[in-house]
Amino acid sequence: MSDDLNNQYQQCNFCNKSKNDVKKLIVGDNVAICNECVDLCGELLIQLTNATINPKEVKDIDPVELKEFLDKYVVGQENAKIVLSVAVANHYKRLNNTSTDLELAKANVLLLGPTGCGKTLLAKTVARYLDVPFTIADATSITEAGYVGDDVETLINKLLSAANGDVEKAQRGIIFLDEVDKIARKGESTSITRDVSGEGVQQALLKIVEGTVCRVPAAGANRKNPQAEMIEVDTSNILFIAGGAFVGIDAVIKRRAEGSGIGFGVDVKTNKDADLKDLEPDDLVKYGMIPEFVGRFPTWVGLTELTEDQLIFVLTEIRNSLVAQYTYLFETDGVALKFSNDALKEIAHNASKRKTGARSLQAELERILMPHMFSLKEYAKSKITEVEITPELVKAPQKIAA
Repeated sequence: MSDDLNNQYQQCNFCNKSKNDVKKLIVGDNVAICNECVDLCGELLIQLTNATINPKEVKDIDPVELKEFLDKYVVGQENAKIVLSVAVANHYKRLNNTSTDLELAKANVLLLGPTGCGKTLLAKTVARYLDVPFTIADATSITEAGYVGDDVETLINKLLSAANGDVEKAQRGIIFLDEVDKIARKGESTSITRDVSGEGVQQALLKIVEGTVCRVPAAGANRKNPQAEMIEVDTSNILFIAGGAFVGIDAVIKRRAEGSGIGFGVDVKTNKDADLKDLEPDDLVKYGMIPEFVGRFPTWVGLTELTEDQLIFVLTEIRNSLVAQYTYLFETDGVALKFSNDALKEIAHNASKRKTGARSLQAELERILMPHMFSLKEYAKSKITEVEITPELVKAPQKIAA
């Protein structure tokens, strides 16, 4: 080290400590670093090495344990939990497969059910349990390549980001494609015009869902930039879970089950509602999904609307329940919040009439609690330390008189 460099650099460029306060100041080309920063960098690299998981060493999943974990967050939907737990467990078995003679097929999963029944919550809860990269994408934002909007490669890009840029880990991840029913084509017949956000997206998804090598831009690069560095990701081992409300699919099932006709000898049609358990692939095709797309989701399960008792359970018993959340908000101002059993039944009944499942519970609580939340500071000054919600306050929300 020359005397000129010694004189030029008097402190560390990283921690700004003077060279007189450290044991050694290492000087390079236009930069200086002290021995303490070097030691710290070394420790960080060691921690990073220890924390790195070999993507090929993935643990086995017990479907029973995964379902028990789902039970803590998702009410009801027993069949859906079992199907999803088995699908995830089999996904891990595929990743652990070392046989050269036997190649295990991928079983992508399709979840169908009304809004607010827990499809997205199931996916998010699975993500908490797993140690593989997981991402949730919205199908409504995807268009065909070349049009304004996201293209299907965006799904892989998001998964790569969830894997912190590790291609090996991303290739063993899971993608949840939400609102997939919104990409149904507008009619059974093939469209003569461009359906860039419907049938066109389904066609673009085919190879990625089945398994192909997809080229995506590196982390931080603009995907529209032709000069961006591209990374190849093999989607063969990526598990796809799709979810959608499929509004009106019950009518398709009912028409197919009852048939049509006039005259003597024709069976009389019943008013019995269709059951998603009776769903067949042809029903999805009639709804607007192309046959090739349906064929790539061999496992499907229908979710049911939550009952009023289940809505009460969502309100009070599950992890992060809404009652617990609002109780905390009231407690921050020194006011205890309580609900009578009859009030909870009334809230669940009102929410059930909205036909939006558990999503309507928060809107109902906001309506009921708004006068009280607005007056919390006033309650504290008036020495009101408890608010009990009764059926009367559910029907006609109003603040408590001091």
